Amino acid sequence: MQIQLTPDIEKGLHGAIQRFVAEEYGTSLGELGAGTFLRFCLAEIGPAIYNQGVADAQASMQARVSELGDICFADEGGYWDKGAKRGVARKPAGRR
Repeated sequence: MQIQLTPDIEKGLHGAIQRFVAEEYGTSLGELGAGTFLRFCLAEIGPAIYNQGVADAQASMQARVSELGDICFADEGGYWDKGAKRGVARKPAGRR
């Protein structure tokens, strides 16, 4: 899967790469160099980061799904336990 970025995000990342190289290595990197480095990162490093994000999301969803039994539960067979001997429940007198 190839990671696609919008032109605005890509342009912002070019600037971030250029600033990083200038501050960390004391040298300048042009727009072409920043674009080449970004494409390398997206092709080589991006899939690993993407896959980890998907795995994290999957683990989070599985944890939520496993909690459904505790969260979404209705007591069964409660009709007879709640006083069905009294007959059908009716509205109190004077209420419509």
